[in-house]
Amino acid sequence: METVGAEKTDADARAGGSSGAGEPSAGDRGAGPVIAGAGPVAGPVERATVRLRDGEPEEPPRYAPEWLRLREGADAAARARELLDPLRIRLADPPGRSGGLVVHDLGCGTGSMGRWLAPRLDGAQHWILHDRDPYLLHFAAAASPRSAADGSPVTVETRRGDVARLTPDALTGALLVTASALLDVLTREEIEALADACAGAGCPALLTLSVAGRVELAPQDPLDAEIAEAFNAHQRRAGLLGPDAVTVACEAFAERGATVRVHASPWRLGAEEAALTEQWLRGWVGAAVEQRPELGDRAAAYLSARLAACAAGALRVTVHHTDLLALPRPRGAAA
Repeated sequence: METVGAEKTDADARAGGSSGAGEPSAGDRGAGPVIAGAGPVAGPVERATVRLRDGEPEEPPRYAPEWLRLREGADAAARARELLDPLRIRLADPPGRSGGLVVHDLGCGTGSMGRWLAPRLDGAQHWILHDRDPYLLHFAAAASPRSAADGSPVTVETRRGDVARLTPDALTGALLVTASALLDVLTREEIEALADACAGAGCPALLTLSVAGRVELAPQDPLDAEIAEAFNAHQRRAGLLGPDAVTVACEAFAERGATVRVHASPWRLGAEEAALTEQWLRGWVGAAVEQRPELGDRAAAYLSARLAACAAGALRVTVHHTDLLALPRPRGAAA
């Protein structure tokens, strides 16, 4: 989710999508703080996901607006525009549509998904923004777009609720569900609940920027692969799906009759994105060390060298993500 996924979610409590929980280690050792959401910031048993259940005690925010602002440009450049045409075709004349387009944005964070997508769709739109953090919801509502691609009005409302327990009733009247950097901080059961809710409501889902588990750095370093492997293991802690999320989501939506399309949506970070790359590096390495503490000294030296290269404009990073579009079977169609 764009909550910091997540983008969420963000939904973004991890580097390049969302990050795990834990005490900062190599991620900030002697090199400055890690913005909340860019790396390990919470306790080891806490879930880095949108947590919106009524009656739960208030928790400190896991996602900082500063991190969301930092990554918004890279997110916008990465999202797969190739999925927009099939989405527009489906939304052009959806069954049961009598008014404007109603969009539910799950784990909206500061609302970057709406700022990216609403101006790319025609027609009046009403966005319902979901997040656990009222602070982020305030940012999202205040900075929401006001007009669609054709100049039609865009309106918003905000809701606190648990996207992991989303039901078809919660999506009554929805014509589209969106999320960014969210899937990889969910469990298999939560993704299946999301697919159930979308299928029950008969609405498409555009779910962007899920981590793919692959990172490329240039120049290369012998420790790259080891850090990446430890980070991916960290993403899978406590039953979260991490890099496996898109595969699980594809299966879940397809089993419910949806046509599923996926497309790569990598971050491509160079000298102009140095501030984002720096924070991403701290979170990425910090999560890896939390997962494998024995990496500590080697990872600290690795991070120092990578940060120096980043500051000099000599580092290039590709963080691979995947976007998913699920188009449900039209209501009344044969199974």
